Amino acid sequence: MPSGSAIGFRGSSSTSSPKMVTGWHVLKVEGYSRTKGLSGNGIKSSTFTVGGHRWYIRYFPGGFSSRSSDWVGVDLNLQHPADRGNVLTRFKFSIVDQAGEKVYPPYNLIDESILEIISSLSSKTVSQGKACFIARRELESSYLKDDSFKIRCDVTVIKEIHAVDTTVELVTVPPPDLHCHLGDLLSSQVGGDIVFEVDGQLFTAHRYVLAARSSVFMAELFGPLKEKTASHVRIDDMKAMVFKAMLHFIYTDFLPDIEEDEKTVMSQHLLVAADRYNLERLKLICEDILRKQINTDIVATTLVLAEQHGCCGLKNACFKFLMSPGNLKTVMESDSYQYLKNSCPSLLDEMIAKIAP
Repeated sequence: MPSGSAIGFRGSSSTSSPKMVTGWHVLKVEGYSRTKGLSGNGIKSSTFTVGGHRWYIRYFPGGFSSRSSDWVGVDLNLQHPADRGNVLTRFKFSIVDQAGEKVYPPYNLIDESILEIISSLSSKTVSQGKACFIARRELESSYLKDDSFKIRCDVTVIKEIHAVDTTVELVTVPPPDLHCHLGDLLSSQVGGDIVFEVDGQLFTAHRYVLAARSSVFMAELFGPLKEKTASHVRIDDMKAMVFKAMLHFIYTDFLPDIEEDEKTVMSQHLLVAADRYNLERLKLICEDILRKQINTDIVATTLVLAEQHGCCGLKNACFKFLMSPGNLKTVMESDSYQYLKNSCPSLLDEMIAKIAP
């Protein structure tokens, strides 16, 4: 009987990676009242090119049928279908204002999937993505200006799909974990050489870590200021839990876990702290969190916060939210509007200039 020998097999794997081309087209609908409720084959836009293919939008003032007559309908069409196979596309419809900013779906709409369609257009199918886009009543009350409005269609054409070799190698290098070790250093307090007193609580830290992460701490701890030799520093005008979260970020580059019902308030306080200590990444993270939390209850206070701390992205997000007449009316009738007037009266002029018809 022949002796056995070990035979090794080496597997392999690959990952597909699509090549995509994106473009958009705006159809301006003028004289809305003259075509309101009309049925039929729809009103065509001019043609436009994305991904080497010619497209056009159709606008249906009276919906697609009697069952959707209370809606405005839209669809996307391939003018000259490709003879060599399918055209894989992804597209989305929206309403834009005079400046080209998207105002519908509303800024705080969580799920836009109803208006986003992935489809395959072939030589046998030239029209796809029919959508009951917006109720006529909502269009007329919120988005119609001078008897006109603009529909934007964003189109992505998937042109090629490449396979990338992802074979597992014999040596696997783990991801960076410096943040884990520095987080452990903060928790253990080993080697700590400075203590901060914040809101009655004490926090031990390491001056070199703080100075490396914040130019403000660098100046305070190693510059000509009094904290250079001090081992105990008191910080006023900040809550202990905010300072603790900021320390966690300084050491790990991540925010600690925050309860959902505390996320807005904590992000507001952390943004102020980040601006105070010149932690730009933390400041932008807080901006992004607050941008996603905007509603009629907090938009006024968020707008003031953005103005006071130079957060242009957050400020524009607030203006965009207030462009909805319903949102603006609710805010103007609330106490927060008075807070806005008293805190930053100059913001009112800027807001009016941004959202005035």
